Amino acid sequence: MYNLVVFASGNGTTLQAIIDAIEEKRLLANIALVVSNNPKAFALERAKKSNIPTYVIKEKNNDKIDDELDSILSKIDIDLIVLAGYLKLIGPKLIQKYTIINTHPSLLPKYGGKGMYGMNVHRAVVAAKEEYSGVTLHYVNGEYDKGNTIMQTVVKVLPTDSPEDLAAKVQAAEKIQLIEVLKSFVANKNKN
Repeated sequence: MYNLVVFASGNGTTLQAIIDAIEEKRLLANIALVVSNNPKAFALERAKKSNIPTYVIKEKNNDKIDDELDSILSKIDIDLIVLAGYLKLIGPKLIQKYTIINTHPSLLPKYGGKGMYGMNVHRAVVAAKEEYSGVTLHYVNGEYDKGNTIMQTVVKVLPTDSPEDLAAKVQAAEKIQLIEVLKSFVANKNKN
């Protein structure tokens, strides 16, 4: 079985898309653990409802978070870590040890970097009157939104779109793109 660990800081809609794809047998994988830096993240409730183990990060110091997570994750057989709305920078120990991917709600390199997440991105795109936005799925390399791109999906921005309208379109595209990419990761493991 292809084992995923999902990191999430908020509502967990992307996590839910992965859970749904697994339950509907569209994705032949297992979520071994959901990790959050936010004990109030609704993503944790989504995981518990689906009987997925959860872990809330206790450390506040970034260097120590890396060690804390390494000690927890080293007990699990992990094929891939998926950052799905996770807002903390991943430390070097985890980056060296695991394959980690991140979904970002813009066409990187535009609208990436520290502080550029969620509605912050969509407000900036609408304010700049961009014609297109979208989703970038990329490898995590230790800098915010700088890892190699795996896939991008373009979304048309209408002149009448509010940031909320754009967010809805981007989130829908994000979920489709992520499941397709996860399917390809599973298929590649099964070839080897």
